[in-house]
Amino acid sequence: MQQPHDADAEHAILDRISKMVADEKMLRELLAEGGIDGATEHERLADLERELDQCWDLLRQRRALTEAGEDPGAARVRPSSTVEGYRS
Repeated sequence: MQQPHDADAEHAILDRISKMVADEKMLRELLAEGGIDGATEHERLADLERELDQCWDLLRQRRALTEAGEDPGAARVRPSSTVEGYRS
């Protein structure tokens, strides 16, 4: 069973993911409204996508460690170059 602090950490990761998804939506709206140009939107979306990949990877690591009866706190953020090569 997860300890309360483990659940808090997972909720924090999920909250961060939700915020980044909202940021993606905002960037697309700004582009549609002419508030930013396509190059800026593309660059910022690429940054968000890399960070999202890292967050999802961290969440998966934590859940796998929990299922294996190990400490989910041992999970670490891996470099984007590592997690971007994963396939779903």
